[in-house]
Amino acid sequence: MAMAESKHWRTERDADGIAWLHFDMAETSTNVLSVATIAEFDAHLQEIESNPPTGLVILSDKASGFIAGADIKGFTSMESVEQASEFMHTVLNRLESFSFPTVSLISGFCLGGGMELALATRYRIANEDPKTRLGLPEVRLGIHPGFGGTVRAPRLVGAPTAMDMMLTGRALSARAAKKVGLIDHAVPERQLIRAAKMMIAEAPAAHRPGRLARLSNHPLVRPLLAKYLKRTVAKKANPDHYPAPYAMIDLWSKHFDNPNKMYAEEALSVANLVVGDTAQNLIRVFFLQEEMKALGRKNKFHADRVHVVGAGVMGGDIAAWCALRGLHVTLQDQSPERIAPAMKRAHALFKKKLRQPRLIQAAMDRLMPDIKGIGVERADVIIEAIFENAEAKQALYRSLEPRMKPTALLTTNTSSIPLEVLSEVLEDPKRLVGLHFFNPVAQMQLVEIVKGEQTSQSIANQAAAFARQIDRLPLPVKSSPGFLVNRILMPYLLEAVVLEREGVVPELIDKAATDFGMPMGPIELADTVGLDICLAVAETLAESLEVEVPAKLRSMVSAGDLGRKSGKGFYSYSKGKPEKAKCEGENMPADLTDRMMFRMLNESMACLREGVVESDDLLDAGVIFGTGFAPFRGGPMHHIHTSGSKSMKNRIDDLSQKYEGRFEPDAAWANL
Repeated sequence: MAMAESKHWRTERDADGIAWLHFDMAETSTNVLSVATIAEFDAHLQEIESNPPTGLVILSDKASGFIAGADIKGFTSMESVEQASEFMHTVLNRLESFSFPTVSLISGFCLGGGMELALATRYRIANEDPKTRLGLPEVRLGIHPGFGGTVRAPRLVGAPTAMDMMLTGRALSARAAKKVGLIDHAVPERQLIRAAKMMIAEAPAAHRPGRLARLSNHPLVRPLLAKYLKRTVAKKANPDHYPAPYAMIDLWSKHFDNPNKMYAEEALSVANLVVGDTAQNLIRVFFLQEEMKALGRKNKFHADRVHVVGAGVMGGDIAAWCALRGLHVTLQDQSPERIAPAMKRAHALFKKKLRQPRLIQAAMDRLMPDIKGIGVERADVIIEAIFENAEAKQALYRSLEPRMKPTALLTTNTSSIPLEVLSEVLEDPKRLVGLHFFNPVAQMQLVEIVKGEQTSQSIANQAAAFARQIDRLPLPVKSSPGFLVNRILMPYLLEAVVLEREGVVPELIDKAATDFGMPMGPIELADTVGLDICLAVAETLAESLEVEVPAKLRSMVSAGDLGRKSGKGFYSYSKGKPEKAKCEGENMPADLTDRMMFRMLNESMACLREGVVESDDLLDAGVIFGTGFAPFRGGPMHHIHTSGSKSMKNRIDDLSQKYEGRFEPDAAWANL
C-alpha cells in the first residue's frame, strides 16, 4: 500500500531520526482496529522496517484515547476472526522483532486489541490522568484476547496478574499499570513526548517480571495454578454459560512453552468462541449499551452544578457520584446529622475510586452540605430524592420552582409515583422529569429517564444527556406504575416469596435462579434491596396491576425483619453476609425455575404491549443493566425469541392452567 493512500495512519520523522506513527482513524472519534486499519498499520511498519529509524513511537491523535479495541462489527464470522487474528499475529510479531527501541505512548483508553498492540512494543508510557485506562476486557464479550495478548501479558507481568486482568476484564489506571509492570512509566501529559524520547535515547532493558511471577509460567506450576484459577472463576461464572475464561486458562496452561503454537491456538479458540451463543449475545448486549449511550447524545445539555434534596442512602449516594464525576454538588436535608452519614459514605467512595489524597480532597471539596438549600438558585440540575410520599414531594416542588433557574432541570428519583400526580402543583409541569437511579448507585449503570404525559421531549433528552455526563446509561420509559425495571422485577421476587411460603428452602430458590444465570438469587436480592422497599413497591403495583402481595412479606416487615440492613430477613446476616445452608443434594422442584422466570417474561411482554419502552432491544437492555438478567441470554425478549416463541407460549399456558391467577398470559403472547 502506497503511503499516499494512507487514511488512518501517518508517519513523521524528527531531527533525531525518531519515527512517530500517528493513528487517527478516519470519520470517527475513536480509534479501533479494523481490517482496513490493521492492513494500513502493517504497510507503515514495513516501510519503517525498510528504512530503520533511531526509534519508533506509536501514538494516537484522538482526544478519546489510544485504541479502544477491535472493530467488533467487522469480525463476526469464525473465518474472519481467525484470519484477522492470524494476520495481527504476523503484524505484531514484526513490530516486536524490530531491533530499534519501540514505544507505545498512551493517553485515554488502551483496551483490548489496543492493549495487545501496546504489549508488542518494547516500552509503554502512559498519561497518569485518571481518564487513562488500560486492560484486556474481551471476556466481557464472551471471548478472550486474540491478537497475542494471552502470550505477551503473562510473559510481561507473570500469570497471576495477567490472568486477573484477562479473567475479570478489569481496566487499570496508569499508576496501577505501572505498579504491576504493565507499563514502564506513568507521567503527566506535558511530559509524554519528552519521556518517549528519553526511552529511545537511553534504550534500557525491557521490563521483566520478578522471579516469582516468572515461576508462575513454569510447566510444573501451570497445571496447579490453572486448577486454582478455574475454581476461582467458577464462583462467578458457570462454564456452561461463560466458556471463554476456561478456554483461556487451558490455552495458557497447555501451550505457553511454545509461543508459535499458542498464537495459532489463540486464533482458533477465539474464532470458535465468537460464533457461540454466549459471545453473540454478549456482543449484542455491548451494542445495546452503545445504543443507550447514543440516546444521551441527542441533546447538548451540560451541567456544572447539581443540587440534591434528600441525604438518605439514595440521595446521598447520587450526590457523591455526581461529585466523583467532576460536578459541584450541594446536598440538602433538614439537619447536619442527616447529612453526615452521606458525607462519610462519599469519602469512602472517593477513597476507593480515586486513591490519591489530592484527588480525594478535591472531590470532597465539590460536595457541600447545604441545610438551607442555597444551592438551588445556581443549580443546573435539581434531583429530588426524599421519601416516597406524593404530598411531601409536591410541597417541596412548590418551594423549589420559583427559585430555580429557567434552564434548570427539575428531576425526581421516585420509584413508584406517577409524574402526572407529582407535577400537578407546578406552574410549568412539562419541566418535571424522572431520573430513577438504582441501588447501589456507584455500581448500577442504569438510570430510567421517566417521561410523564406532560414532560416535554426536549427536557427528557436533556435528562438523558445528563445521565451520560455522569457516566450512566439512560433508558427512556413511560411514566407508569413501577416504570420498567421494578415492574418486571417485582413479580419475579414475589413468586420467590410464594415458593418459600410453600416450603421450598430459600437456598434452593436462589440456586435455581443463579443456575439460570441471574447474578443473585431472588430471595437474597429481596433481602438486599430491603423487604420494606419490596413491600412498598409491591403495594404500589397492586393498586393498578394484578399483583398479589404475599402475607408473609407484610408480616416480616411488621416484625422488623427487613433483610440485610436489619440483620435478618429470609436469611440471617453476619457482617453483611447471608448465612446459607448447603442444599446441593436436594431435588429441585420441576417448575421452580420456570415459575420465577415466566413471571418476569410475562411482565416483559406486557410492558412492550403498553409502550413502557419503545422496543424489544431497549427492554432487554433495561432489564439486563437494571436487574442483572443473565447477560449471556441477551435479555428477556431475546431469550423468548431464541428459545422458540411457540414453545415459550405453550409453557406459560401450562403454568396458567396449573397455577391459577399469577400466570395468565399477557395478550401480547398471541402476537408473537
